[in-house]
Amino acid sequence: MIVVCGEALVDFTATDVGGEMAYMPRPGGSPHNVAVGLARLGVPCAFLGKISTDVFGEMLADNLAANGVDLRYVARSDLPSALAFVLPENDVGHRFQFYGDGAADQDLSSDDIPDELASDLSEVTEAVHFGSYSMVLGRTGSTLRRFMRRVQGQVVVSLDPNVRPSLLPHREAYVRRLEGLVPYANLVKVSEQDLAWLFPDTPAEEIAFRWLDVGPDVVVVTRGEHGAVGYANYPKTIEIHVPGIQVDVVDTVGAGDAFTSGLLARLSRKGLLSQAGLAAITEAQLLDAMDYANRAAALTCARAGASPPSANELQRGA
Repeated sequence: MIVVCGEALVDFTATDVGGEMAYMPRPGGSPHNVAVGLARLGVPCAFLGKISTDVFGEMLADNLAANGVDLRYVARSDLPSALAFVLPENDVGHRFQFYGDGAADQDLSSDDIPDELASDLSEVTEAVHFGSYSMVLGRTGSTLRRFMRRVQGQVVVSLDPNVRPSLLPHREAYVRRLEGLVPYANLVKVSEQDLAWLFPDTPAEEIAFRWLDVGPDVVVVTRGEHGAVGYANYPKTIEIHVPGIQVDVVDTVGAGDAFTSGLLARLSRKGLLSQAGLAAITEAQLLDAMDYANRAAALTCARAGASPPSANELQRGA
């Protein structure tokens, strides 16, 4: 099983209704999307986070359960759900406006993490994925950072910063915090757009190789319509390029999360989602996993909202 940690929130995505812009509430949040993506790809998955008991929280919990995500590690709260308006930008691009101060997703405490998960993780879980703003905001941020350090060495630790600049007014402080987390990860997926904001004067490959030197065995940089580049160190330095896939883009919301779930799912199915497997990954194995992830992201771009594909859809699209 893969445990995905972080936020679940409601995305209000723009749609045309009679020539006017309206906003449709859809379950979202990067970790939520990754969990749904894994479950749809047939990989046993559990979500760890705090979800409100309000009407939006019920929507989120119901959506996770309906997609087959295990809710045993979900804590519930009377605090409100976080909301995000997804604002159209540059035809198929988008930006987010968040409303989440005092929301349930930022209130996860160490007491909310069951003892059986934290103390005996390796027997039930092959990987724990951490991501997005939940790693830095509120009580949830400090809780998940402690949990990440605790599980290192027991299972694969996966990290996707999924940077949201509007929530991070102090870029330099965030960069220091992120670079403090990278050494605890075995696998890092990051977008080229994220790296451009984090390190505006440094090439992406330079950052990837620097991170490989301090902890991770694999770093994958997604490049939107231009595909992705993967980096690894063993048995030699590997740099894998996967080209973009041309699709009729509806929107790009959730595409990066679909890539993450596709990458984790493929590595799991191939028996590579272990510390030893990632440490010895070959060029062919990394290429295969990235290609699978890339196709998952492309299919997500072809429909509205963060709606990752199922394993059958990926098979038909092969």
